Amino acid sequence: MKSYYTLITGGSQGFGKAMALEFANRKMNLILVSLPNSGLGGLADFIRKQFHVQVLSLELDLSKTDSCYIIADFVKENDIQVKYLVNNAGILSRGFFEGLDDAFILKQIEVNVIAPTLLIKLLLSNLKKSSPSAILNISSMAAFFPLQKKQVYGATKAYLVSFSKSLGKELKKDNISVTTICPGGLNTTSRLCYQNRMVGWLTRESVLNPEDAAKIAIKGMFDKKGVIVPGFINKCLMLLDKLLPEFIKDYLANREINKFPAAT
Repeated sequence: MKSYYTLITGGSQGFGKAMALEFANRKMNLILVSLPNSGLGGLADFIRKQFHVQVLSLELDLSKTDSCYIIADFVKENDIQVKYLVNNAGILSRGFFEGLDDAFILKQIEVNVIAPTLLIKLLLSNLKKSSPSAILNISSMAAFFPLQKKQVYGATKAYLVSFSKSLGKELKKDNISVTTICPGGLNTTSRLCYQNRMVGWLTRESVLNPEDAAKIAIKGMFDKKGVIVPGFINKCLMLLDKLLPEFIKDYLANREINKFPAAT
């Protein structure tokens, strides 16, 4: 019988790691892709021993377009059937647009937009053979709100939401679902845990642990949901966005975002 795999980019740390563990707990074999020297090998060994599933790993920089082709070639040459594709790798920035380095902006677009788009294109025929199959794209609450210091990041995440909605309609006939999850803050690193404690009460309450967000994301993907906004507070923020005047939303958003350092 054919063995199916879940391919996760940015799979060595944070949200990607939490999803890898959750898929493994569901007895899914994994292909994990992450940057070199990101602890990917150690995580792969742990998952194999703990969950008794097959784990393949690729250390690649997805800001380089060739990496997507390397992944596709690896899948083809090893006759791997990808049933679930999780586009999680992403680059976050906090800084005024004028002060951002040109190369960093391009790198952010490469990882957040070009890599997931190209990977889906390259693996689409494979996903069709594995159908019913699914694509899970990781967006952000920043996709819905115009935020200073997150202008490029928010735009790339808005692209993923729009792209996923349209693609989902196209691939419905092929029995491939496309789900996008849009979390707010996640306690993925020590630095982010510290920053998330510094913000106001409402924003602080919207923060989720990656393990909880992973369960919500994967369940939503299996339920073939289009867009997922995890967490009660985040759903309330989406509602408030429709009700509050623009100047109040700008004041609240700027008050929170200015508590973060202008750094990438």
